[in-house]
Amino acid sequence: MLDLERLASHLQAFPRQTIPLGSLRPAAVLIPLFQRDNRDYLLFTERTAHLEHHAGEISFPGGGHDAGDTDLNATALRETEEELGIAQTQIEVLGRLDDFYSIHGYHVVPFVGTIPNPVDLQIDPFEIAGTFGAPLDHFRDPSIHRVEDWQHRGRTHPVDFYQFEEHVIWGLTAAILRQFLEETAGLDEG
Repeated sequence: MLDLERLASHLQAFPRQTIPLGSLRPAAVLIPLFQRDNRDYLLFTERTAHLEHHAGEISFPGGGHDAGDTDLNATALRETEEELGIAQTQIEVLGRLDDFYSIHGYHVVPFVGTIPNPVDLQIDPFEIAGTFGAPLDHFRDPSIHRVEDWQHRGRTHPVDFYQFEEHVIWGLTAAILRQFLEETAGLDEG
């Protein structure tokens, strides 16, 4: 299992790459980390099929910054509460990762936070079709990860893919997951 104190210290100290906001819309996601049966898990959401962006995709909870949010950390916490019903007071934010760019014009900041074991979620059925927890160590197996070159606006971009059971995690969520895996490597207890 991860040493959460070491993880928080590491996330506070590593040199994050930032992207200028420019004309991008600010947004944030939470990488929800929880422990069950002496294993670390990540909680993922499956977005509903009718949404304008990322319909049906696997994602972390999150969304666009609202005027009432004090900062992007507050955005991640608010969105997690709205989408999953996890009270903001139940989330301990450990730190953040690099800034990411979404092809839909968002400047996305991922925050890492611990949540209680998600046994009684109150999901927003408009945005979220379902959720699942996946053991963190599953994603450390290189055989479930691949990268494909995709074309977007005349440029080639590498796109990450991870497989968990019937779920394919790809795109921005997979890129964030890849960095999280890189930053947590070697931070296990004992």
